[in-house]
Amino acid sequence: MDIFRKFRVLKSVFGVSIKIEHPENFIVPDCIFYFLLIEERLCCTLYYKVGEKYLYTDGYMILYLVLDIHKRKAEAGMAYIEFNHVTKEYITGETSIKALNDASFTVEEGELAVILGSSGAGKTTALNILGGMDVPTTGEIIVDGKDIAKYNKKELVGYRRTDIGFVFQFYNLVPNLTALENVELAAQVCKNSLDAGETLDKVGLSERKANFPAQLSGGEQQRVSIARAIAKNPKLLLCDEPTGALDYNTGKQILQLLQDTCRKEKITVLLITHNSALAPMADRLIRFKSGKVTEITCNEHPTPIAEIEW
Repeated sequence: MDIFRKFRVLKSVFGVSIKIEHPENFIVPDCIFYFLLIEERLCCTLYYKVGEKYLYTDGYMILYLVLDIHKRKAEAGMAYIEFNHVTKEYITGETSIKALNDASFTVEEGELAVILGSSGAGKTTALNILGGMDVPTTGEIIVDGKDIAKYNKKELVGYRRTDIGFVFQFYNLVPNLTALENVELAAQVCKNSLDAGETLDKVGLSERKANFPAQLSGGEQQRVSIARAIAKNPKLLLCDEPTGALDYNTGKQILQLLQDTCRKEKITVLLITHNSALAPMADRLIRFKSGKVTEITCNEHPTPIAEIEW
């Protein structure tokens, strides 16, 4: 059904949440029904007649709805990500430690943001909260117009599954699955996932799809983990020290891949590092110190990774 691909294009271009759901208890002879939801609201019903190759729907009406919502979001002046006055406090007995202390920053859609700071500054805690793996003590986290700080456990599971792609310092690949199977495993949990084989082609692993992780170099394993994250077709790609376990040249290739992914796939990328030399590659630089955001710098002309030395 080619119309599903068109919806994915609309989603990527306009940044509007589009879902197509198939209600199993909604049964009509010889028809399969789908509900189209834009920004979590039921907008229309599509129905696919068994034996035919097309859906009955008004494509112009759907495009109008998407454009209208996109326009209203733009007029509202909201950033794509708003991390507002977030505190994360850990209490052990009588001891209280604030990993985040009234931290605030924003990131626009399609940007590559670098989060810079020393060890213990709060970078990873902020990324874990933004990725739905942890919850804040106080504050709000707005992602695409929704406050994920208010999500319950079930909603956070759905958020992590469909909206977030993670790239870790250590690759976390399943050792007894091939590169292709590792990417397919992640893609299978998402409704609008990309083709696993094509995604591996994009990261330069066309000839390594049948290899197991132990048969791949560190850089190739990290490429598989990036492909696994991209194949979910996420809103955000969150990278925690993705080159920390790699040598200089391999690390540079991985950073180039992330920069290219942000530009070509229009995915919003947040990258944690302690290497200040990487600051020029970012559209937006966010500095953390002692659980606080101390500086935010926007760069209108990011430097290609190939031109950065450290």
